[in-house]
Amino acid sequence: MKTAAIICEYNPFHNGHKYHIERTKSGFGATHMIAVMSGNFTQRGDVAIFDKFTRARTALENGIDLVLELPVYCSLASAEQFAGGAVSILNSLNCVDLLSFGSESGDIELLKETAGASVFASETEEFLGMMRRGLSYPAALSKAIGKYYDDIIVETLESPNNLLAVEYLKALADSGSDIQPVTVKRTGAGHDSEQTSEEVNPAAKERLSALGLIYGDEKNEPELKTASASLLRKMLMNGEDVSDYIPDNLTGKESFKPETASVSRLETAILYKLRTMQAEEISKVPNVLHGLENRIKKAAHAARNLNELLFLIKTKRYPLARIRRIILCCLLGITKTDAKTPPQYIRILGMNEKGREILSAVKSKLPADASLAALMKHSGACRKQGLLECHCSDIYALAYEKPLPCGFELTSKPVIL
Repeated sequence: MKTAAIICEYNPFHNGHKYHIERTKSGFGATHMIAVMSGNFTQRGDVAIFDKFTRARTALENGIDLVLELPVYCSLASAEQFAGGAVSILNSLNCVDLLSFGSESGDIELLKETAGASVFASETEEFLGMMRRGLSYPAALSKAIGKYYDDIIVETLESPNNLLAVEYLKALADSGSDIQPVTVKRTGAGHDSEQTSEEVNPAAKERLSALGLIYGDEKNEPELKTASASLLRKMLMNGEDVSDYIPDNLTGKESFKPETASVSRLETAILYKLRTMQAEEISKVPNVLHGLENRIKKAAHAARNLNELLFLIKTKRYPLARIRRIILCCLLGITKTDAKTPPQYIRILGMNEKGREILSAVKSKLPADASLAALMKHSGACRKQGLLECHCSDIYALAYEKPLPCGFELTSKPVIL
């Protein structure tokens, strides 16, 4: 038994995700697979297009054996906190051998060197000075690293999956984890790309084949086409066919048309919440620093829609993804105190027979259960975390075209295959 974990959002699950799972098994010998997955809100500062249980089912149908939930205050956090929360859960299991993540680099040693460079550069006076002058964290870090390291280190941090991979490595190192990191090179369509794999390059078919992205080549089966999750979300919201870019067995595929959620349907609720919050309340939200609460308050009074709100708040120091996370944390009532709290329990969203084998090997001090109601009974801290999840899901229920009633968290059943 060799257990590998993937930290993910699967928003939505697509061919590239399946390739990652299969390469983790074939390339690194994993026999059992865990996914630590964001719930109904995601790290880019958005709602998940499908609810957590729908996404858990698709993961289980395509190679994952056990799906665990990443708490909402970790999902709506910076890359560092997102990685730290997920690694904390994996460490607590005491049965995980590998942490597998995708990267544009595909070179684990280069990523480790980049992680070390990132830690060093973030403590230099050059970096701290640039942050004081209003540069964003990524921009200041890149400039500081460029002063001390080769260009390849700077270039490595410019790719989004590499950046998240570096945070996973830092989280493993900071926690003294025994989990071994491994990486699968990202291929086909790029992160957030507006192009499918066929459009990226006229020679895409030959390149994908060389990278092992053709399934059943000897049987003349169709090639594995890829598209970024962001492009697939746009296609789904526009009612377009995404069948070429999701696995053949995905919940029947032809009938795979679950309801989609959109943050645009929360627009009025967001504006209402911000207009009724005091600046002092906003200042208690994660990542609100340097008087940003006043800028948010002013923007909320002037903005007539969500895009206008984001435009009025955005500065050189605060990139849009960070602002989107802050805005959703305001809506959901997530505070800096919440963000500093490590996960208090292990919530199971779904499993199969191999998932049960993983659970039998778990030696965790944290309570683990598929029932949120049961988990909330373990301690005051567990109850607080559980109540926050319930509250956030009740708001997520409003992001559907036909809003759902409250109580989703306590009435939904785990996915058992």
